[in-house]
Formats: sequence, structure tokens, C-alpha cells
Amino acid sequence: MSEKCAGCTKTVYFAEKIKSIGKTWHKACLRCENCKKTLTPGRHSEHNNKPYCDIPCYSALFGPQGYGHGGTESHSYKVGQ
Repeated sequence: MSEKCAGCTKTVYFAEKIKSIGKTWHKACLRCENCKKTLTPGRHSEHNNKPYCDIPCYSALFGPQGYGHGGTESHSYKVGQ
């Protein structure tokens, strides 16, 4: 039985198959849930069983608010703007 892509739900053939977060994907379908950037297996984060790029999306959405060393070097990333 052939596997279905977690992104597009179409059949994934062996030559085009990648695995990430316990699912099978086409290489082009493994994308950040927020910014839609193409991801590399093992080089991204997962939240609620969905992939996110580590920086900036995962950090901004699920990490501590703001980054830097405080004071004038402290910045906030606004998601969706």
C-alpha cells in the first residue's frame, strides 16, 4: 500500500519520500505551518503535530516573548505582519 503525503494527501512514491515528525511528505510539501517556508527534516520544530521553522516562527509563536539581551537590544517579532 502506498503512503499519502501529510501535506497534500497525494500518493508519495519511494524516490520522493521524506519522513518528519512521524509523517511521510513530498519534499516540497514539508513547509512551515506559519510562513510556508520549505523545511528540511530534522532542522525544524513541531507543535501540535505541525511543522514550524525554528527561527523566526517557532520561537516567536511558542518561545519566550522578545529576544536579545534586554535594553536597547531587545526586540519583539510580530507574527503575521
